[in-house]
Amino acid sequence: RGYLDNITAIGPRTVGSPENEVLAVNYLLEQIWAIERESTDAHNISVDVQRPTGSFSIDFLGGFTSYYANITNVVVKLEPRNGAELAVLSNCHFDSVPNSPGASDDAVSCAVMLEILNTLSKSSEPLQHAVIFLFNGAEESILQASHGFITQHEWAKSIRAFINLEAAGVGGKELVFQTGPENPWLVQAYVVAAKHPFASVVAQEIFQSGIIPADTDFRIYRDFGNVPGIDLAFIENGYIYHTKYDTSDRILTDSIQRAGDNILAVLKYLATSDKLTKSFEYRHGNVVFFDILGLFVLAYPARVGTIMNYITAAIAFLYLSKKVLQPKTRAIHNLKEFFTAFSLTLLSWICTLVTVLIVAVFVSVIGRSLSWYTHFYVSVFLYGAAAAAELVLIHTLVKRFFYKGMNEQYLGDTFFDTSLMIWSIALTVITQLGICSAFICTLWVAFPLLTKLMIHREFSEKGASMKFVMMYMLGMFVPYLYMMYLSWTVFEMFTPIMGRSGSEILPDVVLAGFIVVFTVILSSYFINFIYLVKSTKATLITLTTVFVVTLILVCSGIFFPYSSDAANPKPKRVFLQHTIRRFHDLDGNVVKSDSGIWINGFDYNGISHITPHVPEINETIRTPCEEQAPFCGLPWILPVHFMFRLVKNWYLPAPEIFPRRPILFKVLSKELMSRNSVRLSFEVSGPSHMSVYVRPHEGSTLSTWSLGDGVPVASLGGDYFVFYSHGLQATPWRFWVELMVPEKHSDGVVSLAIAAHYFFGEDQKSPQLCALLEKFPNWTFSSGWSCTYDLFVF
Repeated sequence: RGYLDNITAIGPRTVGSPENEVLAVNYLLEQIWAIERESTDAHNISVDVQRPTGSFSIDFLGGFTSYYANITNVVVKLEPRNGAELAVLSNCHFDSVPNSPGASDDAVSCAVMLEILNTLSKSSEPLQHAVIFLFNGAEESILQASHGFITQHEWAKSIRAFINLEAAGVGGKELVFQTGPENPWLVQAYVVAAKHPFASVVAQEIFQSGIIPADTDFRIYRDFGNVPGIDLAFIENGYIYHTKYDTSDRILTDSIQRAGDNILAVLKYLATSDKLTKSFEYRHGNVVFFDILGLFVLAYPARVGTIMNYITAAIAFLYLSKKVLQPKTRAIHNLKEFFTAFSLTLLSWICTLVTVLIVAVFVSVIGRSLSWYTHFYVSVFLYGAAAAAELVLIHTLVKRFFYKGMNEQYLGDTFFDTSLMIWSIALTVITQLGICSAFICTLWVAFPLLTKLMIHREFSEKGASMKFVMMYMLGMFVPYLYMMYLSWTVFEMFTPIMGRSGSEILPDVVLAGFIVVFTVILSSYFINFIYLVKSTKATLITLTTVFVVTLILVCSGIFFPYSSDAANPKPKRVFLQHTIRRFHDLDGNVVKSDSGIWINGFDYNGISHITPHVPEINETIRTPCEEQAPFCGLPWILPVHFMFRLVKNWYLPAPEIFPRRPILFKVLSKELMSRNSVRLSFEVSGPSHMSVYVRPHEGSTLSTWSLGDGVPVASLGGDYFVFYSHGLQATPWRFWVELMVPEKHSDGVVSLAIAAHYFFGEDQKSPQLCALLEKFPNWTFSSGWSCTYDLFVF
């Protein structure tokens, strides 16, 4: 714990700042040298401080290119006294986002790695392979330091596997949410070695689908190093991730101990494993893996899972066909009744989803979005009760009017078989798509089918007896328990993300959709009880009352979305940038300039809750888009413009700022490469973080440049985005762009803008910005900095 407290005591550690490049690096080196002095003779410890410069393109956030210069990595190699040819890598990052102490993201992981290094170095048993500990100093600048290490460091070639330690929350259990690619032996290593396992292939497939706007160094090692690995992250309490509240005192000692136990055990296992030597022999195949309530992990090859899934589905289809097609004289009638029930079930699900989403849209339109952000139970009472009530109502009406007078046991049996058929079809389709999460469908086919076969006599008895209900519940216990456990994990991850997902997405619609899906899944084998019981009146009245009362309370505004509770804050995120903008014409003259504080609310609510506290931030200062400029003429630090509606941006006029270290932008040369190709070369110097935005004019094409692999990658919308950061003592940044141009181009061939971001030091916050930040209520996390924006036309 001492390591963690000391790292976070340095304060925010932004790339390029003395805190990150000097103080944090010096502290890490002091601790590593102290560990080296205490190590046993069985080991050899080598230390290297790497300061790489490089560039790469990435398809994260719609696609952009990154350039870094003189950033910092602290690399330690622990190996047997006689050396080792191969190594396993453990990665953390000690940098943080601006204005956050970054305890969970990712100082705690670096603290854990220091303790593991200390423990391993004092062991008298030599390891078979080397363990490389990478303390990387530029992850928050979009994975730059890991790229510098894996593509340039001499030790990188020896690495055969890695463990990446990350955070999407503050403390709790660390979740294995990515493995591979392929290399099933890595999952098996975690299964065998981890003392407190928490892993899910469902989380992996959700994360890799791209619906979560985040990425980790895992991608860099996988894509640029061709190395397989394991990605772990703390996921609890994501509400304060990347905020000033991410402090060391919020991370429980038990959480640190648990992570240390797991990672030490897995690293030790890998460093003594023969499979590391022959990893290429075990590289093929995916794995289905999931933990059982955190007690142990089940893992098996995906091809075995595919066979199991198809066998399970085949048995279910065989049972259903036998049930429906016998006796032969009633086969057609049975088929008709079965597919009628099948259609009604699907229709009830669709109607429920549409109805609940309409409620979610209504709540959003009236300005009550995120009412559940601080009180999650509100979403369950509002959307969960509405979904359950809708399902019960539809099937009650179907029973009363469509199936009037029909045998209740027959209807109950039919609708049970209908749910079994739907799950069997889902299992077949999802397995065919190669999705490993199909194992969930297997649970929902196998256990209900076994339950039905075990108590088939009770199914035919009149009424739902207590014995029948108890046996039924017992048979369904496993899939229901696992689904509840999985839903808790999903909501733990997703609910906080809704507070930082931008203004384009309606968070209530997303969460309501999730709740409907889980309600449908959990109710799928209880629909049949609606046809078995005499009345659903009490259930309907209860659910409807809960929904209506909650809706009235939500509409009244009684549930405030955010919380300033010192023990458990759930703040609203707001970014403020004191900006000066200058727009130049083709001759280099400034044709327009302005200065102001650009304000971004990071959730759908925008500034509606802030205006009463800061009246000058109101609807009259909305930002118009500068159509002629890339990215609307706004100084985005990252290409996340697609996450924000322009009508939810605000620009408060403010005095001009004069940074002590202004950006210096030079055109070095303009060369005609061929009849219709021109190369423009530039030199830029400025603060540690800069963004370049490029928009070729109509008829022009950006064909190549000196960045990344030379192939320009366009962002969403068609403009090009380059993210730049540097450490200390970086030389001026030189780059060139080459364009294919038309013969006539009186208005120029390209618009190029450059923004400078001042994240630390004297230039970070102007007096006006500080004064405005002071006015924000304590339930906000307002992160502010100064920046400049210059647009040029060539």
